[in-house]
Amino acid sequence: MSERPVLQPGPEHPITIAPTRGQVTVTINGRVVAETVDALTLQESNYPAVQYLPLAGVDQSVLARSTTTSYCPYKGEAGYYHVGDVEDVIWTYEQPYPAVAEIAGRVAFYPNKADIVVHPA
Repeated sequence: MSERPVLQPGPEHPITIAPTRGQVTVTINGRVVAETVDALTLQESNYPAVQYLPLAGVDQSVLARSTTTSYCPYKGEAGYYHVGDVEDVIWTYEQPYPAVAEIAGRVAFYPNKADIVVHPA
């Protein structure tokens, strides 16, 4: 098995993480599954900003761990969760690389599978 590359954010591929101002609400199939005022906004290069919410802020009764994994050379190994019958809607970096350590214990939702709304403070 070959070593996976580990890349550092920099001028060519910047990553910033900042507290989200306001409340983040996530709805799936019409049901609120997460709500928090403790989200982080991760902005990576030219990708859309991503809201990372504390796992504790997600309705635990709807979560089912997935066997899916993926790898990001900037963030590390990601695990996934299903919510009800929506597969792999959540991803999480449980042990992210040091450059993005703030997202440990947090989850993000795919915007094509969930409605993610930031209500400004």
